[in-house]
Amino acid sequence: MNRLTDAHRKKLQITNTTFIRGDMERIPWGERLIGIKGARGTGKTTLLLQHAKLHLPKDTCLYVSLDNIWFSENKLVDLADRFSKTGGTHLLIDEVHKYPNWSQEIKNIYDDYPELTVVFTGSSLLEILNKRADLSRRAFPYTIQGLSFREYLNMTQQLNLPAYSLHDILKHHGDIAPEIVQQVKPFKYFDAYLQKGYYPFFKDSDSTYATRVQEIVNMIIEVELPLLRNIDIAYTSKLKQLLFIVAQSVPFIPNVTKLSERIGINRNTLLSYLYYMDEAALSKNIYKQAIGVNKLQKPDKLYLDNPNLMYALSMAKPDSGTLRENFFVNQVGYANRIEYKEKGDFLVNEKITVEVGGKNKTGQQIRGEKNAYIAADNIEYGHVNHIPLWLFGFLY
Repeated sequence: MNRLTDAHRKKLQITNTTFIRGDMERIPWGERLIGIKGARGTGKTTLLLQHAKLHLPKDTCLYVSLDNIWFSENKLVDLADRFSKTGGTHLLIDEVHKYPNWSQEIKNIYDDYPELTVVFTGSSLLEILNKRADLSRRAFPYTIQGLSFREYLNMTQQLNLPAYSLHDILKHHGDIAPEIVQQVKPFKYFDAYLQKGYYPFFKDSDSTYATRVQEIVNMIIEVELPLLRNIDIAYTSKLKQLLFIVAQSVPFIPNVTKLSERIGINRNTLLSYLYYMDEAALSKNIYKQAIGVNKLQKPDKLYLDNPNLMYALSMAKPDSGTLRENFFVNQVGYANRIEYKEKGDFLVNEKITVEVGGKNKTGQQIRGEKNAYIAADNIEYGHVNHIPLWLFGFLY
């Protein structure tokens, strides 16, 4: 216990609180049990430690990571018992997916120690609402993703630019964009964000950023997918090949039969893997009807999860059109439903048609469509239904 407490204190000492993400305000920290999931590298650990450092009593709070060797011979529920008996009030648990039977023990802690507030984090593949452990009635689930363009600007330029709702951006972009441009020139930083701005660790590893992103991809494919989705380790090279194919595409409209032949796995296995890659935040699968999607349904369009992955995994500079669409899907799709649409690129929340393109994109593709907009790259200001693409990076 003393060993874990010492590790907790050392981590708090080196935790930087200069920049705080918007998730800090969105998470309902007053809940007794909170489950935060997200892809590796998106800042879950930093968020926990910042919350502890800024908002929790230092003597009754404990942060632990379940990949600590201490848990190889000790149980989480026993730690909670000892922590509670010594006056502990807030237990912050990191990397729960690396601990066997985590959901059952967290359920027991919730039920048996009502004086404890528990926050736990894990992989984006984590089944927080696991029926077997019955956390559905207990845990508040929250998903974190990488930095938005707004957060990247605030982090790098020491700004305090606010987030806007999708409705405000669609209806009031003519007022919003000039307010932002007065404070910062978005195109001075937009390309840098697309290449190296999505994962918060960019400030610590500019020269090795692409390598670290590739390491994240390898970790998800080689460790998390076999552990949490029972993917045969022998097929991990096939998943890497699939990601490489998507990274080269403009964009990728999957022909499942040809793709399964090229990669060397059967159709149903391939569809399952595409589904799991989306769950793991490696890809974004776009369907004509997103409701009720199952793992054997073929996506109509397939992107990598975010533009940084395109740069890190591609052998050449990514196609500009695909980058634009990828950025839009990643930023808007975080809190909105995005579906495939034959007239226009995307259907958002079942009612908003969006065509993504360059500054000279006309409205030909969405002519006759109601509630239709163009997300145009390389423009600072919009007009009528032409909205600057970069502004969709201010949704969170």
